[in-house]
Amino acid sequence: MQRQFFSLLVLLLLMTACAGHKHLGNPEAPYPPEKDPQVGDILHLPTGVYVTQEELFDQAGRVQIIYVGETHDNPASHRLQFDILQALTKNNPGKVTLGMEMFTPEQQPALNRWTAGELDEKTFLKEVGWFENWRMNFALYRDLLNFCKENKIPVLALNANKDLQKKVGRVPFEELSAEEQAQLPEMDLHDPYQRSMVEAVFSGHKMGNGVLDGFQRVQTLWDETMSQNIAEFVKMADKNEQIVVVAGGNHVRYGYGIPRRVFRRVPASYILIGSQEIVISEEKQDRLMNVKKPDYPMPPYHLVKFTEYETLKDSGVKLGILLGDEDENGIRVKGLIPGSVAEKVGLEKDDLLIQMDDIELKEAFDLIYELQQKKVGDKIELTLKRGEATLTLPVEFTEAEPKHQNMGMKHGKE
Repeated sequence: MQRQFFSLLVLLLLMTACAGHKHLGNPEAPYPPEKDPQVGDILHLPTGVYVTQEELFDQAGRVQIIYVGETHDNPASHRLQFDILQALTKNNPGKVTLGMEMFTPEQQPALNRWTAGELDEKTFLKEVGWFENWRMNFALYRDLLNFCKENKIPVLALNANKDLQKKVGRVPFEELSAEEQAQLPEMDLHDPYQRSMVEAVFSGHKMGNGVLDGFQRVQTLWDETMSQNIAEFVKMADKNEQIVVVAGGNHVRYGYGIPRRVFRRVPASYILIGSQEIVISEEKQDRLMNVKKPDYPMPPYHLVKFTEYETLKDSGVKLGILLGDEDENGIRVKGLIPGSVAEKVGLEKDDLLIQMDDIELKEAFDLIYELQQKKVGDKIELTLKRGEATLTLPVEFTEAEPKHQNMGMKHGKE
């Protein structure tokens, strides 16, 4: 009987091959929904059925791993993550962990101290090197991380060591030192769907295979390292524990990035959740990548929430200066952006910024953090050294960012 079953299965596969693999419908959305989506709608892509947010939470509560792909700079995407984490914590208290692409294991001690309530925000961001390592505005992640701190939710650093990432981007894995190779997780370098994504991203750029190969090596290192860290967590956890994984959409979407690699290590239950921007203002159009995506034979997510591509409110302000090398006595101004607040108030190249109101400016972090706490209309006083003279300049922030930002820089712009 078993032999007959396998014979029929082989015959069915042969018949499918002869048919030329023509899809009956769209594999990424096999059941078209009954209406076009609106902002706020949530669609179950495999069935084409719209669900409520409470039904999304119910589905997420039934699995061990909840992957939530994000658009890094869209507040709506982060609000979805927060809502999911909050709902799971309410229904499964003390059994939920947050895993984050944004941190590496070297930052885990600082994360532990944060969730234990031992660090204030400024000290935490300084200890993890937020502005050097992730660079996105912390306000996008503040609610998520504050919720973890307030509720003692563990935060697990998932990503690969930054120095190793840089090295892997430059040289093939076999050319790494023995010490560097020992840091590598188990690697699958031949996923066809990831390769097709990498080729699509670079299709509009005249770059050689070396650059493309380097990008894929780094992408694979990210995915495999995050997968290994998630799998190790799941192996140690009991069946009632859950982990919410927040990572960029390309690490989660279609399941070939992190999810498949985790399942290869530990076959735990999981769900893919993401967001899709369907309202995009004119000012956001330049954020979209001009990439012709390959057609994939599976839905990108189990559940997708349709959103607007929002602008972060209270995102801080910019002086409009190029930061030079750090000086032990303050922050050196390397240049000014035309039309910026800095230019209007009379800052000059080579000025040494030493104080903002009553806050000493000892390194770039001090200035960047304080500017991100300000808003348009706020006023400050900048104390600086210009040659032998000490000056104090009153500054009013008339706009969040200067309108002209096409100047390159080496050490950042504030």
